[in-house]
Amino acid sequence: MTAYVFITGGVVSSLGKGITSACLGAILEARGLRISMIKLDPYINVDPGTMSPFQHGEVFVTHDGTETDLDLGHYERFVRTAKGGRHSNFTTGRIYETVIRKERRGGYLGATVQVIPHITDEIKRCVEMGAGDADICLVEIGGTVGDIESLPFLEAIRQMGIELGHDRVVYVHLTLVPYISTAKEIKTKPTQHSVKELRSIGIQPDILVCRSEQPLPMEQRKKIALFTNVQQKAVISAYDADDLYKIPGMMHEQGLDEIVARQLGLDLQAADLSEWEAIVEAKQNPTSEVDIAMVGKYMELKDSYMSLVEALQHGGIHTRTRVNIHFIESQSIERNGTECLSGMDGIVVPGGFGDRGIEGKIETVRFARENGVPYLGICLGMQLAVIEAARNLAGLTGAMSTEFRRDTPHPVVALITEWQTGTGKVEQRDEGSHLGGTMRLGAQSVSLAKGSLAASTYGATTIEERHRHRYEVNNNYRAQLEKAGLRFSGTSVDDLVEMVEIPGHPWFLASQFHPEFTSNPRDGHPLFNGFITAARHHHKGVLPKVREA
Repeated sequence: MTAYVFITGGVVSSLGKGITSACLGAILEARGLRISMIKLDPYINVDPGTMSPFQHGEVFVTHDGTETDLDLGHYERFVRTAKGGRHSNFTTGRIYETVIRKERRGGYLGATVQVIPHITDEIKRCVEMGAGDADICLVEIGGTVGDIESLPFLEAIRQMGIELGHDRVVYVHLTLVPYISTAKEIKTKPTQHSVKELRSIGIQPDILVCRSEQPLPMEQRKKIALFTNVQQKAVISAYDADDLYKIPGMMHEQGLDEIVARQLGLDLQAADLSEWEAIVEAKQNPTSEVDIAMVGKYMELKDSYMSLVEALQHGGIHTRTRVNIHFIESQSIERNGTECLSGMDGIVVPGGFGDRGIEGKIETVRFARENGVPYLGICLGMQLAVIEAARNLAGLTGAMSTEFRRDTPHPVVALITEWQTGTGKVEQRDEGSHLGGTMRLGAQSVSLAKGSLAASTYGATTIEERHRHRYEVNNNYRAQLEKAGLRFSGTSVDDLVEMVEIPGHPWFLASQFHPEFTSNPRDGHPLFNGFITAARHHHKGVLPKVREA
């Protein structure tokens, strides 16, 4: 039967519950267990798909096309057996939506529907469904203890502790232990109050993970244990690490996984963390370094591109390269030109929605193409590469996506329903329909042309990658664009453009899909490995060779 580890947070948000959960999952997996992971989010949105990246960071897309919280990206990067999907992320909005629909159908047989037991029962049902057949399911509860929004989730996991028993449930609570520099003191009181708040609703934590700037001294660990009714050995010091991938080793050294295993009565094999040790060693001993410009529109919040940033670092790990990412607001290029891109070894234009900064991104693509700088376009970054080629290689003045300009004379990117008539012209449609069911989501098969840079980079002619977009390259312009010098090197099963490249350029490759969602530090990803390798060659002034797949 599946055992459960519930991870809660207190004092303040953004302490790293997702990283803590992912790292614990990685260690338990290294001890031979099958792991599943779930994120419970207290906001009323049904999913994060319509939320602004400024408010919530990136939207992570799972294999089955579910738009989820960004913490699921942490889970998949750290735990191979924790493949997320529809049953891995539940929000308050989704829980209530399900209960209300059931009530409307008469599913409660006329009963008064209440938070307890109906909402909490639905939460427990979702958790058990998401756990699947895993040995251990790690469940992270979003928000902070004391928030009114989180109470139904906390009540549900309290009930599960009673129903399943202490040998099948572990409660882990993450808190902040601040250091007051003026007083030169480490303060444990916030942790004490957070645990008190948790205990007031019936949950006694078994393990405390204490976030701090420096390792927590034994004196403070003893004090925290005494005032929170937690064993001293179960007070784990989660101090700031200079490398994210050191954290599994840091937690293992303090026995976090062993405490969990003993409470659940599990006799496990020793943890093999050699892969994580190799990752840390590779990051600490690079043989070269590159400067990569990432030109986007959400640069004030780096979490908006979390998976992409990590994927670039994974490319650095697998090529032993220190990757220095320079975040550049695309609107600044519109104002000041492309001078800031000079000296860069590679340029990335990521995905995004909305027209802000679009012309700056198009100028970025042109700079990379004309100056032979390795270019990687992701989703919108590919569409803009097509638009730039249409304007400046094919001479299609005013070429644009209908997402940004409805009256463009050359809709080289548009909704399928706009160009599938074969006329190449934009058909009239309901202005609100772009928010309907037109999003292409999740993993789909992609065919790569033999002899292309795409096929060479992947070492294959058939791949599978995850998507999140609405607009497609207009097939009616493909012949004209290919004649002008743009190669369509990847297509979907229904002949939609998936990858483009420019023959003769040192390394110019763009994808309609999001390869960053499947990159992880241990396995890397061929597209990011290839891009960083090309950036290294550009740094040294050596052009990469393209081999036939």
